[in-house]
Amino acid sequence: MKNLILVTGGNGRFSKVLRKYNTDLNLYFANKKECNILKLETIDKIVKKIKPKMILHCAALSRPMSIHEKNIIKSIDLNIIGTSNVTKVCKKNNIKLIYFSTGYVYEGKKGNYKEEDPVKPFNNYGLSKLGGECAVRMYKNSLILRITMTQKPFNFKEAYSDLISNFMFHEDVVKILPNIIHQRGIINIGGKSQSVYSFAKTFNKKIRKVISKNRSKLPVRQDMNTSKLKRLLSKTNIKNLSTGSKLI
Repeated sequence: MKNLILVTGGNGRFSKVLRKYNTDLNLYFANKKECNILKLETIDKIVKKIKPKMILHCAALSRPMSIHEKNIIKSIDLNIIGTSNVTKVCKKNNIKLIYFSTGYVYEGKKGNYKEEDPVKPFNNYGLSKLGGECAVRMYKNSLILRITMTQKPFNFKEAYSDLISNFMFHEDVVKILPNIIHQRGIINIGGKSQSVYSFAKTFNKKIRKVISKNRSKLPVRQDMNTSKLKRLLSKTNIKNLSTGSKLI
């Protein structure tokens, strides 16, 4: 029997894709009722019940991004306090913790960010995920994945041609996970560096090109350096992601 992995946020967007496409990992998807990350006793209870070897911590508040500006209490509760609670339970039970973070922890101005580069989130969502990282990094038996992913198909009618990122689809992250979950530390997870428009156009030829500076205050060099990920995957059988590029 493969080691059991508890997935928090079992009804979330990524978890639904993971449930559908995973073939390699032994996963238990916990919904909010049986694993409420704001209530330590529910985390303790599910851990005692199923005895996982790892926790894949996907439960989080993400979209819409504006909610992190409008309701900072909810953002703090779910992304910082909730993650701290999960970390406490992992420490108490010596369970490996894998935390889904984001590339938004980087400043987004120079691009090609490496895992050891300084972090300076450009919005409250990034700050909330970095707050979660602080708790996780205190626990040595952990892995932080700074991920840039989106749902498939690309769910917008237009895309920025001047904003460089590392978008990959949820399905691609599912393919990668089995090959990296035994690592520790921090790993940048994403596709090749390209404009959001170039990424989206591969799958939707009719998507409209727009300029970020005319519509948004987002920094335009959000791309991460994925050399570490590429090295880890170089000996695996992953040859193509759904982006159509070799590995990353």
